[in-house]
Amino acid sequence: MQLYCNSLTQYSRLKTREVKVGDLLLGNLNPIRIQTMTTTDTMNTIATVEQSIRCIEAGAELIRITAPSKNEAENLLNIKNELRKRGYNTPLVADIHFTPNAAEIAARIIEKVRINPGNYVDKKKFEQIEYTDTEYVEEIERIRERFTPLVKICKEYGTAMRIGTNHGSLSDRIMSRYGDTPNGMVESAMEFLRIARNESYYNIVLSMKASNPQVMVQAYRLLIQQMNTEFGEIYPLHLGVTEAGDGEDGRVKSAAGIGTLLEDGIGDTIRVSLTEDPEFEIPVCKDLVKRYENKQSKIENEKSSIPSLTNHHNSQFSIPYSPFNYKKRKTFSVNNIGENHVPVVIADFSKVENITPQTLQSIGYTYNHVLDKWNIADTAADYIFTGKAALNFALPGTLKVITWPDHAIQASDINKYFPIYDAKGFVEANNHHPTTNFVMFDCFSDNTNINDFTYLDECANNKTVVLCLSSTNKNAMQSVRRMFIELINRNIENPVIITVDSNWQTTDEHLIHYATEAGALLLDGLGNGVCFGITHKSYNQSLINGQQSTFGRNYLQNNSIEQFINNTAFGILQATRTRISKTEYISCPSCGRTLFDLQETTAKIRNKTNHLKGVKIAIMGCIVNGPGEMADADFGYVGSGVGKITLYKGKEIVKKNIDSEIAVNELINLLKENNAWVEPA
Repeated sequence: MQLYCNSLTQYSRLKTREVKVGDLLLGNLNPIRIQTMTTTDTMNTIATVEQSIRCIEAGAELIRITAPSKNEAENLLNIKNELRKRGYNTPLVADIHFTPNAAEIAARIIEKVRINPGNYVDKKKFEQIEYTDTEYVEEIERIRERFTPLVKICKEYGTAMRIGTNHGSLSDRIMSRYGDTPNGMVESAMEFLRIARNESYYNIVLSMKASNPQVMVQAYRLLIQQMNTEFGEIYPLHLGVTEAGDGEDGRVKSAAGIGTLLEDGIGDTIRVSLTEDPEFEIPVCKDLVKRYENKQSKIENEKSSIPSLTNHHNSQFSIPYSPFNYKKRKTFSVNNIGENHVPVVIADFSKVENITPQTLQSIGYTYNHVLDKWNIADTAADYIFTGKAALNFALPGTLKVITWPDHAIQASDINKYFPIYDAKGFVEANNHHPTTNFVMFDCFSDNTNINDFTYLDECANNKTVVLCLSSTNKNAMQSVRRMFIELINRNIENPVIITVDSNWQTTDEHLIHYATEAGALLLDGLGNGVCFGITHKSYNQSLINGQQSTFGRNYLQNNSIEQFINNTAFGILQATRTRISKTEYISCPSCGRTLFDLQETTAKIRNKTNHLKGVKIAIMGCIVNGPGEMADADFGYVGSGVGKITLYKGKEIVKKNIDSEIAVNELINLLKENNAWVEPA
């Protein structure tokens, strides 16, 4: 299998072709660039300029502006001139969908144009058409004829281009031949890239965006493989999870998708698409990117303790799972962990001095004194790690405790309390729990002999053992992934808890850390549960740190760190589509095309529907981001005109041009008509 990254066992930036956007260099191991997109009306020059300045001062290195028609494209000149007049030289990007004429105007004015190959020439009517090979070739020629003028203009004016494929807006032609797949996304972009190369135009960036991080990650990997096979080189890649939403969910979903690729050295520029003001996207981008600043040189100066998988003679690697198709690793079950069970969440309560029934409210268990009953939320942790003696109160029926062996042995209820050992301790212990033992492995740390799997072999396929994999290695995710590969190669089917500790300083940084390190494994079908912790120093610092973003400060005003970590854990499982525990919102970040107050409407819909576990609702500002970009939503709420909303079931229009004042209630009626509604408790 050909590499889609330089190494699976240590961090290494993927070298790509260098592209120039104005005076900014992308690719070729230049720094990972941060960008965002304005939400103002492009025809409002001053509002767009002032919002752009706020984003630039927050750290944006490229500013994207929508140009849905010729008028907006022409007004980009006024916006650019005003920014330059005020002393801002940040490159501008025109966002184009259906209008080639607008792209050709914009390409003569600003530094970069972004086109969507799914709707730049093709018309999307959600029709299944059987194409003969001859007819398909004829369609490609039609694209060549319509796309080539833009290529020539970009070449003449030195304008860069992004060919930006979106999972949800693949053309009917691509869908008919490739289906709604990562392969279809790749071919959609490659068709346009081949035409550009035929014109000797190479100043191109590509993206493979989806609202589903699984699809997004697989598409980028396939694209890299295809470019390398076909051209012998790789173009710079812009990373993003489209329509990620807002708040914690939007940040988690973005970090899981973008972070997974960044961990493998993939990505030259990123954008986090949040349904918030664009300047709030920048701190999230910064938290993602700073994890890799100077990491390359640090890694190169150290000898890796992780056994390599690469055959350097032919640049092939052998791994026992496909990085291009999701398949859950085969395991047996221990208690409720592994096999066909959903991944469990283990809450770390080791830093909580006095655990009471009220403490458990932070992880989804609310005790009613009057009724002497527990209410259990859909996002209630399955286990808690205490490191202490048995608790002095009766636990909720579904909750179990993990603690050190001496405490577990003394507990009166062996069905509720289970021991956790380090690997050597488990092998040397005389009294194991009869059904469930947790065994920790620090994977390939600097103190580990890479060929010493003695303790692993002792635990292998013991039907009472749950492996807890973590790493203190600088390449922590790669170390744990390498251990998973070892398990599969040795046919070891014990279930695994992915354990991630954080020594970052703010809630924002912790969230990015967990979503990146655990998400990268979960997206490949690896892991049967998660346990997230914070080092003592970072735990205390997180409580008092005054340098957090607005999101982090607001979050800790209303929640404990334990609640934050528990919510993050369930958010990561939801984002990776491995455990669905709440409503999922696919919400675009708003732009100049948006026809209603997207943030206010999203909050209103979330408030009314956030109890509908497993239902996916798309909230889209306009028809561009409507039936296309909400690829796998169950229901859609889409702006179709000023003050007008169109409702979808899947990709089918159900109610058209509804007055926005009653549209949320009409959405609820639609949910009821399709048996997707339950009354809130």
